[in-house]
Amino acid sequence: MNIDEIAREERITPDRLLSVIGISPADNLQGFSTAIPWKSKLVGLQVRGLFGYQKILDSISRDVSVFGPLALTATWQSSFMDSFITGPIKAHARMAVGSGRNPDLISDMNGWMYKGYTRLLYTLTGFFIKDGKFDREKALLTTTTKCGKGFLLNYMDEFGQIEHNYNNVGLTRLKAMKELLKCLLVLITEAPFADGELPFAKRNPDGTLATSFEDYLAENRIRLENLYRENAYDIKEFSERATGGKIGCSEYEYVEGSLIHRVRLRYYPLPAGIEANGKVIYMCAPLINKPELFDLAAGKSVIEGMHKDGYQIYLIDHGDPGWEETNLGLGFYGKILHDRYIGIIQKRHPGAEIYIMAYCMGGTLVLPYLARRAEELQAAGKPMDIKKVALMASPVKFDDGDSGHKNMRSLIRANYDPLLMTELFGAVNVPPQVMEAGMNEIQPGVQYTVILGFYGRAEVADAIADAVPFLYWLTHGTKFPIKAHIEWIQNVYMDNQIYENRYCLPSSNPELHKKPVNMNMLRESGVSIFDYRGTRDPIAPAGSCVACETWGQVGCGNVRVLSPGLDRIIEKNIGHIFVVSRKHLSEYLDAVNTFYSY
Repeated sequence: MNIDEIAREERITPDRLLSVIGISPADNLQGFSTAIPWKSKLVGLQVRGLFGYQKILDSISRDVSVFGPLALTATWQSSFMDSFITGPIKAHARMAVGSGRNPDLISDMNGWMYKGYTRLLYTLTGFFIKDGKFDREKALLTTTTKCGKGFLLNYMDEFGQIEHNYNNVGLTRLKAMKELLKCLLVLITEAPFADGELPFAKRNPDGTLATSFEDYLAENRIRLENLYRENAYDIKEFSERATGGKIGCSEYEYVEGSLIHRVRLRYYPLPAGIEANGKVIYMCAPLINKPELFDLAAGKSVIEGMHKDGYQIYLIDHGDPGWEETNLGLGFYGKILHDRYIGIIQKRHPGAEIYIMAYCMGGTLVLPYLARRAEELQAAGKPMDIKKVALMASPVKFDDGDSGHKNMRSLIRANYDPLLMTELFGAVNVPPQVMEAGMNEIQPGVQYTVILGFYGRAEVADAIADAVPFLYWLTHGTKFPIKAHIEWIQNVYMDNQIYENRYCLPSSNPELHKKPVNMNMLRESGVSIFDYRGTRDPIAPAGSCVACETWGQVGCGNVRVLSPGLDRIIEKNIGHIFVVSRKHLSEYLDAVNTFYSY
């Protein structure tokens, strides 16, 4: 029996299929501009209250002279809570972190929903793929026969089950995935939604389609074919499979004798045929990310670009801290490590100029180190030996004014509890999922835009492979040592100690040990600072990346200049992770080479 002999009905519409799901948390009818994990926040408040109450009980139990018999009752209550309430909560959090899962049960459940939703997308798309191409004839048969319609309606019910059990609202990951589902429904039925909605359609400024509807269908068949071929619906799982857990294009070796706790120093040898220029770059990555941010892939690698000009390169690899690192604070990561590694570099390259290059938090923490180093050398009657530091999106000013950090600081005031953080993560460190939740607050809608942007570019086959290294880096953060995390939030982010000259660091000089660092020593000792910042950067807003104009060499051109060239401040229309763009990276490499060569 051929297709013409099968009993045919009126073709089902995408609206009819979508109606099976109904209104769900994936639709964002409220119009929120970000993802709102309201259930997680509600549970978090309850957990915070429980630990706070137990703290009160413990205080009462220790003061028998004041509270008398009530102290005994408080002791019993605290013991009960520790056995049956707070203790199991702590145990779960620590076991979850140890196994790489999200310690937030609700968010963890959402993660399983993402996997289920993307699996449904994959299998439903695959039903209409034949020999790698979208099968229009099969789509026609399925959407015009009773059996085919029933199959699709059952699938929609499965999507609906996931959507209605979802725990977040707003611009979420699931909303981005649903946009892809809607696109698939349009392709299957070959009809737009009744309101004219066409996901991923190219439109003119006035909102009209930039292409014909047939061209739209053709373009999006390619999009779904590409995504299906790579099974690239779940960006985390896809990036793991595509990279094998390894990103970066430049060869490196670990420097012998550099291991301190789980931190090591990488050395990137110059590629064959490139002559060393006698200068060394010491790269400082953030504590919460894999250092491959400097070396994502060929054409997207800062290291590759600097190698071409003959720079010898070293990079701090913080590793993934375990329980042994829980008590390591910013004094270790922002002073002891740098002293050790710069000493190693100086021994390996006697007489060579050493330049600093730092990204985000890496730059924030290396600046007071350099100021303290200048203080120590001055006290010893020696000149400053490191005179150039290039900063990439490195914030140093944290206030409620023009720094751009007001919203996040307000959120921290309302929600951050160092006691709770210590109770939950004191033995295992702060997991990347907690960092991700914070990034969601700083970058409204980022969960939605990252995935939707990836799907949106999938029409170009090479775009999928091109995105893989960044997707892996983005979805595989590292833990933040608990003591260092609390110090970062309290001392740097909230108390603004670095900018206000109140930040303390250890020192081999007793006169300076654990005393506030004089940040003005950067200017006094002749350190040139290069600030590269973006106007679209919500993590390190341009108003907070002001090291150059605050402590730089004003007499050498370190004024507020927003154009390329020899200027020490370059402000561009870029976001935080600008190195993923070949164009933006090339511009940065040109600018930083000019700075280092000046």
